Amino acid sequence: MMHDASPEAVTKLFTRSDGSYLFARWGRPIAPVAFGVEDSTVGIIKGAIEAVCRLAGHEVAETDPELGSNLMVFFLREWQELIDTPNLDRMIPELGPLVERLKAADANQYRLFRFEPDGGIKACFVFVRMDDVMSDIPAETICLGQAVQSILLWSDEAFLGSSPLALTGDNVAILKPDVANVIRAAYDPVMPVAADDASHALRLAARIGALVS
Repeated sequence: MMHDASPEAVTKLFTRSDGSYLFARWGRPIAPVAFGVEDSTVGIIKGAIEAVCRLAGHEVAETDPELGSNLMVFFLREWQELIDTPNLDRMIPELGPLVERLKAADANQYRLFRFEPDGGIKACFVFVRMDDVMSDIPAETICLGQAVQSILLWSDEAFLGSSPLALTGDNVAILKPDVANVIRAAYDPVMPVAADDASHALRLAARIGALVS
C-alpha cells in the first residue's frame, strides 16, 4: 500500500497481478442495495457508500434506470448460499465456477465488476462471507472498507496485507488520507473514466499533488 503520491506508488494501486495496468471509475450514479443483513446494517452500508461518493464528488441514486440497483452487496455465511440465491446466476453467468474458486481459496470477500462500453464501471457485486475473521470486525468498518474498494477498480493486489482504512484513538475506522486523495483525484472531471496504460498513473499522481499542495 502506498504512503505517498509518487507515480510509482499510484501505478502499483492499479497494476494487476498479471502485470497489466487497468483503471476504472463509475460512469453513472451508484444505486446500492444490500442482502442478507438487518435493516440497521443496510443503513450502515448505504451511509458508507454515500460518504465515499461525497469524497469523490460522485452521485448516489435510489435506483438505476437500466439495472434498478447497480451496487449489490451480499452478506452470507457460506459461499454455497450464492448458488441458492434465485436468479443470481442470470446476472452472473460465471457464478458456479466463481463459487468453487472462492470455496477453494477460503476467501471471505470478493468484488465482481461490470463495465460500460467506454470502460467505466457499470455495476459491482460485492460478496462478504461472515467467517470468524469478518465476524470480529464492526459492521461500520466492513461497510466502509467495501465502499472504498468498490468506488474504483483497484488492482487485485492493492490492499493485500494493508487495509485502506486506519483506526483512530477511539477505535473508529477512517479512510487513510493517501487513499482518500487517490479517490478524489481519480474522480476529477479532467481524468478519464477508464485507462489501460500506466501513463494514466502519472496524470493521477499529478492531480493528487495538485489536491494536496
